[in-house]
Amino acid sequence: MKIIFKQIITLFYIGCILFSWNANAQTLQDGRGSIDFSSNWQFKKDTASQGRSPRQMQKWETVNLPHCWNILDVMDDIPGYYRDGAEYQNTLNWKTEWEHKRILLHVGAANQESIIFVNGKQVKKHVGGYTAFNVDITDYLNRRANEKNNIVLKVNNRYNQDIAPLSGDFTFFGGVYRKVFLLLLDQIHFTDPIYGSSGLRVSAKVDANGKGTINLHGDLQNSCSSEQDVLVESILVDATGAVIKKMRQKEKLNPNAQSNFRMNITGIQPPSLWSPESPYLYRLSTSIYDCSGKLLDRLDNPIGFRWFSFDPQKGFFLNGHPLKLIGASRHQDFEGMGIAVPDTIQVQDLVKLKAMGGNFLRVAHYPQDPAILKACDSLGLLASVEIPLVNEITESAAFAEHSFQMQREMIRQYFNHPSIIVWGYMNEIFLRPHFPKDKERQETYFKSVVALAQELETLTRAEDSTRYTMIANHGNFDLYHRTGLTKVPMLVGWNLYPGWYGGKIADFGKQLEHIHQQLPNKPLLVTEYGADADDRIYTDRPIRFDKSVEYALMYHQGYLNEILRKPFVSGGAAWNLSDFNSETREESMPHINTKGLLTWGRKPKNTYFLYQAYLNKEPFVKIGLTNGNKWSARSDSSTSMVGSGWLKIPIFSNADSVKLLLDGIVMGVKVPVDRVMMWPVNLSRGVHEVEAEAFHAGKITGTDKMVLDCEVMPYDLRKDGGWQQLLINVGDNRQYTDTKGNRWFPDQPYRAGSWGYHGGKQYRLKNTGRENLGSDTNIRGTWDDPLFQTQLQGLEYYRFDLPKGDYEIELTFAELQGSNHKEQLVYDLEQREREQEQIAIDRIFDIQIDGRTAVSSLNVLDEVGAFRVLRQKYLVQVIDKNNLTISFIPKKGETILNAIRLKRVENTPSIKK
Repeated sequence: MKIIFKQIITLFYIGCILFSWNANAQTLQDGRGSIDFSSNWQFKKDTASQGRSPRQMQKWETVNLPHCWNILDVMDDIPGYYRDGAEYQNTLNWKTEWEHKRILLHVGAANQESIIFVNGKQVKKHVGGYTAFNVDITDYLNRRANEKNNIVLKVNNRYNQDIAPLSGDFTFFGGVYRKVFLLLLDQIHFTDPIYGSSGLRVSAKVDANGKGTINLHGDLQNSCSSEQDVLVESILVDATGAVIKKMRQKEKLNPNAQSNFRMNITGIQPPSLWSPESPYLYRLSTSIYDCSGKLLDRLDNPIGFRWFSFDPQKGFFLNGHPLKLIGASRHQDFEGMGIAVPDTIQVQDLVKLKAMGGNFLRVAHYPQDPAILKACDSLGLLASVEIPLVNEITESAAFAEHSFQMQREMIRQYFNHPSIIVWGYMNEIFLRPHFPKDKERQETYFKSVVALAQELETLTRAEDSTRYTMIANHGNFDLYHRTGLTKVPMLVGWNLYPGWYGGKIADFGKQLEHIHQQLPNKPLLVTEYGADADDRIYTDRPIRFDKSVEYALMYHQGYLNEILRKPFVSGGAAWNLSDFNSETREESMPHINTKGLLTWGRKPKNTYFLYQAYLNKEPFVKIGLTNGNKWSARSDSSTSMVGSGWLKIPIFSNADSVKLLLDGIVMGVKVPVDRVMMWPVNLSRGVHEVEAEAFHAGKITGTDKMVLDCEVMPYDLRKDGGWQQLLINVGDNRQYTDTKGNRWFPDQPYRAGSWGYHGGKQYRLKNTGRENLGSDTNIRGTWDDPLFQTQLQGLEYYRFDLPKGDYEIELTFAELQGSNHKEQLVYDLEQREREQEQIAIDRIFDIQIDGRTAVSSLNVLDEVGAFRVLRQKYLVQVIDKNNLTISFIPKKGETILNAIRLKRVENTPSIKK
């Protein structure tokens, strides 16, 4: 596996070197040049638009691009984030060697409306936050030696009803979040002033005789005042640099005009084919020369020879062979960076996807950095790309025109990537249907959506006849089918979540069968499926919507089995490759959608290892993780040795069988079931070495080792002298690891000789249709929300049978029933009725410790308010009875408790707060 991974990385970086669009291999005298113009920008937000006084106006700060202004506010406890204007300024010093050049500003992306000024004059407006745009600033520049020019980019990410996306389960970050370059071009050059592409579109195909053909369609700009004769030359070289084919043709260009040309390179001897297993890339270098042979412009593009098709009954075919598309969707944000993520970090996502065994990337829900598609080309990852028409549309001419512009920009800018096989343009577009109380008007809205889809479909096929078109729908099949939307695209994607937002995991296969029966002639791709997997939460008893990694494993096993076994399913893209920011979400990790196979910081979860076990063709074995190498074992009355406990070690493998060794002792041999073994072992407190050996046909084919640090939850506190503190996640059956690395154990009812609660019930949300554990609301002032989102209500006492000694008790409370205004959960795809606001409960109770009042008339709501944490600490001595009882005496309403910590201390006086 290590050798394969190194080959992948090497291949990727070779591809980046060969095909980087901004590689400046020529001098300014003989063609195109580029200058990174991303440093030393002055930035400030447009706080005046929020009614602040001049003294409150934000000061200018120096920033480098990429830059995002929503890094911190999307993660705080204040609902909402800055969606308004900002300004970037920079100075460009004129250079005499630019005298005969056209100077273009290439903006990689700015979200979402941009206006460019040069020396106080407006040059261009751009709408849309996910594609690049070019601005010819030549005629606006002061062109004397070393004269300064003021460049201003005004950007805003405000809500605009005429610009997609209107809503979505992701954050609409603001900023100039991709790099800015100066393009230095000859008066004659390749051009695309409207759609931001290089001006050259290239496609490759293989004919029935196995020979290759390359078709070029280019646009040439002649900024000279006279007619010009030029020579266009294309040279095809293979991966070794050997010239395979050369083609030349003359073009006559009108003065001060744009012309287009076509060039067909035919008769290429049977080429090496591009595929995920062998992503062979040629390089096509296309140049413009003047009559004297001077180089005017040159563009390099990757060429991958491949052909593909989607069959409604048999699935996807590449180069004549069936291939199940398996991979993931991807959002572009990163922990601590927002969407201002350097290319070098972004492309590692694709390296991880390839190492996972994936062969497909859904670039969702918007075009992303060109480096992503370059990585797909080089690594051998097939891809779909789409524009951000998500959830809903606006029935306006402006919304339609902006959508058309986005689609053309996407297609023209990304056209030359052989990895792309699908163009998309709508996602779950009926998730937020307008006019819910006016059914007649709503039907008109549905027709408007379908009409817009048909226009986008026609546009897309006109722009590119070589690829498929796709709309991705959510699970309301009858609505999409009844309105006729399923008839529009060539390929229909389905975002399906049975077993998560509603239903059971087993319903997924039935839903696929139903869709196929109703649309037997339409290719089917599962474009989303997933379950939240908060990597801080683990449990031995997983249930739907508990956010545990264990439930996510069950979910993905069920889905992968169905996708792989049904031939009519072309493939599936897990939602999502990594966790991502969604500011309006609350739940266990506020503002984060945790369905990723990787964390927001790109650490693999056990679900990632599951995919490796399913998809890797080479032998694979991996011991799973529970918060790094820290593990927790739970002892009970049947535990044979004091200070030890039981835990289940997850092992992922595609082997015939796996042998487990614990501290060098063989624990047995097991056969993986759906690529997983949950191996129960009894461990003592401390450090242990675990080793898994994988066998194929009786031979060892792989091993994995881990040194783990085991923490044991004691059962008998009097006999077990090895514990120092006991952390209890009250009202919960899950283990939780807090931000300091402490492991909180599930609680238990009291049993003689041990510890636990008496009376009370676990808090549950009402009217959710789910097995929710506790609240799904953001707990203010803490990052450890899961610890305080669960509680016992109505408990009578908590008792610990303890040896004599001194202890510290910390009781934690959070009122989970109170006013919490929050946006309707748009991502709740099953649209179940939810209780958005609960009436505050006025509860008052006393706390007694061993019969002595520790606090009287505690009212958590009065003390800190709803959804905030209140901690109460007490120092106690256990002297005679060898037990400690904490009683909760109700005065009004039910008592509550969210968490409890019991810690050994020394030389403690009697009870005090």
